[in-house]
Amino acid sequence: MADPSSYRPKPGQIPDSPGVYRFRDEHRRVIYVGKAKSLRQRLANYFQDLAGLHPRTRTMVTTAASVEWTVVSTEVEALQLEYSWIKEYDPRFNVKYRDDKSYPYLAVTMNERFPRVQVMRGQKRKGVRYFGPYGHAWAIRDTVDLLLRVFSVRTCSAGVFKNAERTGRPCLLGYIGKCSAPCVERISAEDHRELAEEFCDFMAGRTGTYIRRLERQMTDAAEEMEYERAARLRDDIDALKKAMEKNAVVLADATDADLMAVAEDELEAAVQIFHVRGGRVRGQRGWVTDKVEAVTTGDLVEHALQQLYGEETGDSVPKEVLVPALPDPVEPVQEWLTTRRGSNVSLRIPQRGDKKALMETVQRNALQALGLHKTKRASDLTTRSRALEEIAEALDLDSAPLRIECYDISHLQGDDVVASMVVFEDGLQRKSEYRRFQIKGFAGQDDVRSMHEVITRRFKRYLAEKEKTGEWADGENTLTEEDGRPKRFAYPPQLVVVDGGQPQVAAAQKALDELGIDDIAVCGLAKRLEEVWLPGDDDPVVLPRTSEGLYLLQRVRDEAHRFAINYQRTKRAKRFRASPLDDVPGLGETRKQALIKHFGSVKKLRSATIEQICEVPGIGRKTAEVIAVALAEATPAAPAVNTATGEIMEDEEEAAPGTTAGSAQEPVSAGSSNERRGQEP
Repeated sequence: MADPSSYRPKPGQIPDSPGVYRFRDEHRRVIYVGKAKSLRQRLANYFQDLAGLHPRTRTMVTTAASVEWTVVSTEVEALQLEYSWIKEYDPRFNVKYRDDKSYPYLAVTMNERFPRVQVMRGQKRKGVRYFGPYGHAWAIRDTVDLLLRVFSVRTCSAGVFKNAERTGRPCLLGYIGKCSAPCVERISAEDHRELAEEFCDFMAGRTGTYIRRLERQMTDAAEEMEYERAARLRDDIDALKKAMEKNAVVLADATDADLMAVAEDELEAAVQIFHVRGGRVRGQRGWVTDKVEAVTTGDLVEHALQQLYGEETGDSVPKEVLVPALPDPVEPVQEWLTTRRGSNVSLRIPQRGDKKALMETVQRNALQALGLHKTKRASDLTTRSRALEEIAEALDLDSAPLRIECYDISHLQGDDVVASMVVFEDGLQRKSEYRRFQIKGFAGQDDVRSMHEVITRRFKRYLAEKEKTGEWADGENTLTEEDGRPKRFAYPPQLVVVDGGQPQVAAAQKALDELGIDDIAVCGLAKRLEEVWLPGDDDPVVLPRTSEGLYLLQRVRDEAHRFAINYQRTKRAKRFRASPLDDVPGLGETRKQALIKHFGSVKKLRSATIEQICEVPGIGRKTAEVIAVALAEATPAAPAVNTATGEIMEDEEEAAPGTTAGSAQEPVSAGSSNERRGQEP
């Protein structure tokens, strides 16, 4: 625990200007990012008597080991920089909202020649129109199925589209009238794009125009006694109205607005957002966060606005944003939203009428989401805390191991030897910290030497980063911004777990001893009896089968095993897919593909003459001679075998999907105990 006075800036050193500040811990990892109208006044609040600080703030300043800041011109710039740094550094003491699910959107790919309607999740892409988010993907598909009667836009994948172009036959939707079939030129690219734009207009809330137009067409058809066409238009109108009914009208004045509500207690907060477009609720989403810093409701709203609109521009930011409390000060946030939209945005608290009534509905949803989250998580938090405490007690550690790293070795009968490193923090996976290694120090199968090599390489990197960030230097640290960031191996664990027994544990401990590291605990988990081995002990530690600590260690070990096997199988697949052409100097991917396309296979290329090879565009006589020599010296690959039927594919040079070269299914050997294991979990 650090004393804040040890890194407190000197009087007068902090500027009285707007800016953004960062607190770093002893390993130079950024643990908190904040902004201030006056850096001097804000930072002074952190360096007062610890007894007067909020408990969470007190924990943060005693965890930190340094503070630094960047001066900006305005509070809006400070808001933008704070958002960028929180996204970049992922500080542990900042409020970070977690989506309670990956929300699906209805997307129209207007960036393609023939726009496609589809369900999309994840990061938004440039040139794609999004509508939603929706609670369920099936809700999108139901809506699209109704609208395709009227707006017969393409919905097929690129592969299906190209296949239809090649064969000249549309897919089933083209035959039943739910696709205009641009793949077979039933409609021009320009007309299909116009159809997609009409679809987007309808989804954006401009529904009345299309309903009225179809009603006029239906009336005209009936007057001209074209009753079949009139009936079809009647059904189209019913489909559009049914699609509209899926989104109830909540605001009579066709308002475009986002409504945000917050439900909170001392430890957590839940945010719910309703997206209203054209007076109808078009989407809903929710977030939950731990209150790791002392924040007000206005602060929570500000953080939520940053997450909601940090990557959005234009119409994705509505004209009106209704919130339960305003950030303090509100002007920079409102100006930032206006900048994101490109026109004025109103940020306010609804006081009366339909908007206030809808806000109460959103608030009820937020309260329900928080209650549900706490119900699901209460046992999970308790269980993880108990597991870490049991591990600390069983291994005689000074404190619970908040960061655990686990290592596993994987190979196939001594070939393609690799290792994995997985990380669990607070009992949860931290996949961004996972790493994988190729064993380089020797060839062959030796799990003990492999474990020693991996631990040595990992912690050599840790020591190098520790020295680089200046923890061993005397005096003031003058590292630049880039150099000061913790790199991939800069953060040490409290516990290293290896997959194996006494030999592997001894190898890991020896590697740490050789590097002079004596503050990291080591243990091994043997697969057969699930025994925990400690360095230098002749007898293992046996945890009860019902122990939460043992269950956590098993999860960590199994995740390391899965990650190692995935990497080993990837390397093995690449080796099996290797071609003799890969060894020809100066032969790039384009010319290799041209050769295979011309001859059909490496087998036929091997039997070709130099003159025949020269017929391939881009291949000169000298290159042809080199290719012929390389293929003559290369050992022909073993015939491909279909693992499902056992059939030998003699006529093909490369195995088709579902086959391997040289043999049928091969067992994978992985793990410190050299056990042959089946499929990964």
